[in-house]
Amino acid sequence: MFRGTYQARVDDKGRLKVPAEFKREIDERYAPSSGKFYVTSRNGKIAEIHPLEEWEKIEERLDKAPTSSPAVQKFLDVTSYYGQVIEMDGQGRLLLPSLLRDDADLKAEVSVVGSLRYLKVRNQEAYRKVITENPLTDEDAKALSELGI
Repeated sequence: MFRGTYQARVDDKGRLKVPAEFKREIDERYAPSSGKFYVTSRNGKIAEIHPLEEWEKIEERLDKAPTSSPAVQKFLDVTSYYGQVIEMDGQGRLLLPSLLRDDADLKAEVSVVGSLRYLKVRNQEAYRKVITENPLTDEDAKALSELGI
């Protein structure tokens, strides 16, 4: 599982060096397919890096969903618009799609956030602002409690 947040950089060519802790998890959990990922976004503000085998599980569930579902179609449209299959290079870097880099402002300093089965990449300042302005509420605690958390 991917957990925690690590600071990283996106270089001038748009490559993200995967933080060592996440790289270790990728190598251990997803070898030998650990080199392929589906990078996308649901909103254009946060990049999602899915190990390809995890993204394929999502696709299997989508394939079983009614094709007439507007939510499914919208999800497919958005994730396809931003999405690309990419490979990790020998130095542990991933080339983020330029459209997504531009829309999410993923330049220079970014936060790479573990989200259980995939990684999120966020503009560092925007992420800090969201966290400080939107703390967990009592209502959130109640909803989490209902989930046994």
